[in-house]
Amino acid sequence: MTNKEKREYLIRYLLAERGENSVLIPNDEYEQRNLLRSLFNVRTPGKVSEEYKQIEGEYLREEIAKKGVTDYKTLTPIKPGIYLWQGDITTLKCGAIVNAANSGMTGCWQPLHNCIDNCIHTYAGVELRNTCDKIMKEQGHKEPTGKAKITLSYNLPCRYVIHTVGPIVNGLLENSHKELLALCYRSCLEIADCYNIESIAFCCISTGVFGFPQSEAAKIAIKTVEEYLENTKSKIEVIFNVFRADDYKIYRELLK
Repeated sequence: MTNKEKREYLIRYLLAERGENSVLIPNDEYEQRNLLRSLFNVRTPGKVSEEYKQIEGEYLREEIAKKGVTDYKTLTPIKPGIYLWQGDITTLKCGAIVNAANSGMTGCWQPLHNCIDNCIHTYAGVELRNTCDKIMKEQGHKEPTGKAKITLSYNLPCRYVIHTVGPIVNGLLENSHKELLALCYRSCLEIADCYNIESIAFCCISTGVFGFPQSEAAKIAIKTVEEYLENTKSKIEVIFNVFRADDYKIYRELLK
């Protein structure tokens, strides 16, 4: 199957699940991509066929390869064991990437939303939401802010995804927000060490739609990571992943 045929197969499968067999698949590639991503985003957890999993995996890995995979080992550390990298975290090959999740932990359900939660679930594939849904049903309650859960990465080039719920800042930044953000970083590092993961890539947890000021968040991220590495003597390598140029500038200045 060509990449286009795989994409159309996935669209037809997901539409059929929804009982929408009469929906016309657009011919335009851009529109097809948006339709498929939207179907990923709104799909309720549930089993898929082995054929679907195989074709979805082939398609998503091809799409990620087109974007270009970066192996963190090819990067130059900004400090011993600490890296700063600007790029798409779904293309990073490392031990684990961190997902800034919501308390439901099953990904972003808003079609085509550009948050990291949406991007990670899109390119990992539908099995990631299935796994997260199972974890949450077994837990029986929403994920507390500052805690973390680990899953496989499925179709992403990293090995694991660590999901953490950051604090939401509405209005003034309070000490409780700062403490919870620091807890996010510690929880992720602890779970990574528990699984003997050699490297972990942190996104800018709680910034963006969660409202945490970027500069203050970066200071907490760096301080918490450096204290953890010093206090535990952990050998885990840490990549601070940023997407925006202003975040890159903030982290670079702080890490000098």
